[in-house]
Amino acid sequence: MRKFKNRFRDEGEGDLAINRISKTTDRILNLIFLIWTLACVLPLILVVIVSFSSEQSIFQNGYSFFPSEWSLDAYRFFFRLGDQLVRSYGITIFVTVAGTLFSLAITAMFAYVLSRADYAYNRLFTLLMLFTMLFNGGIVATYMVNTQLLGLGDSLGALIFPMSLNAFYVIVLRTFYKGIPLEIIEAARIDGAGEFKTFFRIVMPLSKPGLATIGMFTTIAYWNDWFLGMLYIIDQKKYPVQTLLWSMQNSLEFMKQSSANALEYAEMAANAPTDSGRMALTVLVVLPILLAYPFFQKYFVKGLTVGGVKG
Repeated sequence: MRKFKNRFRDEGEGDLAINRISKTTDRILNLIFLIWTLACVLPLILVVIVSFSSEQSIFQNGYSFFPSEWSLDAYRFFFRLGDQLVRSYGITIFVTVAGTLFSLAITAMFAYVLSRADYAYNRLFTLLMLFTMLFNGGIVATYMVNTQLLGLGDSLGALIFPMSLNAFYVIVLRTFYKGIPLEIIEAARIDGAGEFKTFFRIVMPLSKPGLATIGMFTTIAYWNDWFLGMLYIIDQKKYPVQTLLWSMQNSLEFMKQSSANALEYAEMAANAPTDSGRMALTVLVVLPILLAYPFFQKYFVKGLTVGGVKG
């Protein structure tokens, strides 16, 4: 027995030695990952620093991690919009939350139906879904359908519904649902559970990693979208924050309409920051979604293994 234990231990140590990475390789990999991390993080840090730099400092020294003069002029300039900026942030938060929940609901239900082999129209709807990934009607046709047929023009619905279903996410979730053992669903059916109860009480809890991963990407898409606001929203009070900042970046005409009088507009135009203003806009857009990422991280890591081999 002792000889068997010693032999088993020696074989185990041999396998570990074979799979162990050498110190030199480990150092090289750590150096590569460090360089890659710095390449991702340093530009973001530079954006934040430049946003707090004065225009004079940028003009003299260019973009620098160590500006000669710090300034809050860029943020003061944009915060002068006051209620409009707060309102736009509120609209963006509402659209992001409502749009993500609605998108996850219809994406999950559609994917679950397509994952069921006993669904009579499985192939037909799968083909229609894949067709949308290859061809689309274009912006003009989409605009006419959303505004004239669905009546979404100049409403918050125009910021939510056009982006609510993504064929690629449906395929990912369908693959995930196919990995759920059919015996679990059949056992629920034997116990008297209907399709909706089976989906919400059994399938949904098992698919949290996949839903969280897709939910994160959907949240980022809704948060960063400015095009739908530019395309469908007419009333500037309904602008999401990205469309608002896009308008401010491309033209001072928006500030002219929002200012109390022409004198105020002239003063704002004369003191308008350019380089630091662009960076401040980036910080205002990126920071909230960056702070939300840690809440998705653990599910995101699990979601990367969707479709992996289970032990």
